[in-house]
Amino acid sequence: MILKDLLNYFDIEESFPDYLLEQSFNEVFLDGDLSKSDNNYKIVVKTRQDVTHQMFLKPNDEYPVIIMSELPNGSLNGMKFGQSEGDVNYINEL
Repeated sequence: MILKDLLNYFDIEESFPDYLLEQSFNEVFLDGDLSKSDNNYKIVVKTRQDVTHQMFLKPNDEYPVIIMSELPNGSLNGMKFGQSEGDVNYINEL
């Protein structure tokens, strides 16, 4: 599933960098719960393995898409996608 499909699925009409619209993401987010605060969106889904996945969509932010996963042991990992292709930061926290 690409971001453009996810935005259509949740009826989110915001602008994101072109490269992000074609970026692949896990389909598990289609089963998530969407919340909105101002111009920012958050999709949260918990899997059967007790892993909580979160996608933050912040169209006007330096990093408009952030993916975070919290493992059952409390560890966090994820990725921050910047405004330009190749601007990706990995998140690894205990």
